[in-house]
Amino acid sequence: MPEVTTTFSEKIPHNFAVRIYYEDTDAGGIVYYANYLKFFERARTEWLREIGVSQEAFLQQKLGFVVKKVDMEHLASAKLDDLVMVQSRIIQLKRASLVFQQQVINHDQKVLCTATIRIACVDLSLHKPCAIPELILGAFKRVS
Repeated sequence: MPEVTTTFSEKIPHNFAVRIYYEDTDAGGIVYYANYLKFFERARTEWLREIGVSQEAFLQQKLGFVVKKVDMEHLASAKLDDLVMVQSRIIQLKRASLVFQQQVINHDQKVLCTATIRIACVDLSLHKPCAIPELILGAFKRVS
């Protein structure tokens, strides 16, 4: 059976503000590269919460989202005390996975970091991919 795929483009992004703290920076005073992944994760999690997808309820069903692939590019640096915005879009939605396009922008709308992140739905008791529940698929389709 072929995989069901929906592709989205030019959708309004979800926005999530992040203040840069000392713990986010490296010895040079700029955001340590791996911390952008934390910002992206927080933005996706908050988006789920806003559309009514409870991570806790998901875990009770022995389901989880795991990162399968990340393609990230750093274009400029954020510094201590900067307030940046993480913008997120779902650009592809399949039966068992989805792809987010995310970027961090500063107050001047300059793009600092971009990432394309594939997330898979996993049955946590079997540690195998599984279909995203219809209720959650519907929520994603409404916001994408």
